[in-house]
Amino acid sequence: MLEFDAFDALTFDVYGTLIDWETGIASWLRPFSDASDDALLESFARHEAELEAGPYRTYREVLAEALRGVGRDFGFVPSDAQAAAFGASVGVWPPFSDSVAALAALAQRYRLGVITNCDDDLFALSNRRLGVEFDWVITAQQARGYKPRRSNFEFAFERIDVPRQRILHVAQSLFHDHAPAKALGMTTVWIDRRHGREGFGATPPAKAQPDLVLPDMRTFAQLAA
Repeated sequence: MLEFDAFDALTFDVYGTLIDWETGIASWLRPFSDASDDALLESFARHEAELEAGPYRTYREVLAEALRGVGRDFGFVPSDAQAAAFGASVGVWPPFSDSVAALAALAQRYRLGVITNCDDDLFALSNRRLGVEFDWVITAQQARGYKPRRSNFEFAFERIDVPRQRILHVAQSLFHDHAPAKALGMTTVWIDRRHGREGFGATPPAKAQPDLVLPDMRTFAQLAA
C-alpha cells in the first residue's frame, strides 16, 4: 500500500481511466463491421499508436485517420463525414460510473491535474462530464505530441508547481502512461479497468511495474481520499 500522505498532487490519464473510451469507440466502430468489439479496439489501438508516433496532428485528425485504418483492416471505407464525426466524438464518450464521485472526493485532499492525449477543445467537452475543476490541464495539443513520449510528462513537470516526487500519476494504460512515467521516476497507480478481461483493448500491449494496482476509481478514492 502506498503512503498517500507523501503526495500533494494527483495527475490522471483521462481516456480509459476517467472516460470510458472503449465504450465510446466501440459504439462508433460496431455499425461498420460484425467483428468483435475487442478485435475492433485492438485494430484501433494499433493505428492510433502509429499515427501518434508520427508527425504531430490534432487528435481529431488522429481519430479520423485511425477509423480509415480500421476500415482497411475490416473491409469498409468510411466517408469523410463519418471520419470527421468520429474525430469529434470524444465529447460524447461517457465517464465511468465512479469517476465523478471519486474526483470530487479526491479534490478535497489533493490538487488534481490531467496529462491527456487530446485536443484542448475536446478535453473541455469531457471535463464537463467529469464535474471537477482541474488545477492543471496538459494536452497533447499543448505538448505538440502524444504519450508515451516522455517529453509530454516533462512538459507537464514544467507547468505543475509541485515537486515530481510528490505527484502521483493515476492511469489505465501501461503503454501510454505507466511505462514512460516509471522511466521518469514517478510513482503510479494502475486503474486496471480491464481486470478479468483478456487483451489490452484500445491500448497497445506493454509492460510496466506500477506501484499499486486497483480495479476502479471508486476503490482508489476510498483508499486515497
